[in-house]
Amino acid sequence: MKKIIASPAAPKAVGPYSQAVETGGTLYISGQLPVDAATGRMPEGIEAQTRQSLQNLGHILREAGYDYSDVVKTTVLLSSIGDFAAMNGVYAEFFTSEMPARVCYEVAALPMGASVEIDAVAVK
Repeated sequence: MKKIIASPAAPKAVGPYSQAVETGGTLYISGQLPVDAATGRMPEGIEAQTRQSLQNLGHILREAGYDYSDVVKTTVLLSSIGDFAAMNGVYAEFFTSEMPARVCYEVAALPMGASVEIDAVAVK
């Protein structure tokens, strides 16, 4: 049985997908752009955008009864791999022990001109 998860504190899905889906003790969180749900705006700079994307993930995790320590896998999409070190510095503020597995790609472009998008899988 699957359960659709939606947090009002995270940006609404802008297409035919859910913020997250939980099934069998696993939470699948869609890619989170660095959009502030309250303002609909993105901050400037890779550090601020990474922080906002990870905060959005946190809102969804909490809505589903999970937290960052439950995350087992993330995917990070960057518009420039040159931002890797700066992204990594902020990422390390959110994942401080028992780090999740991760893959990071440079992509040609991200929606809304974002510099980063991050998705996650969490397990209870």
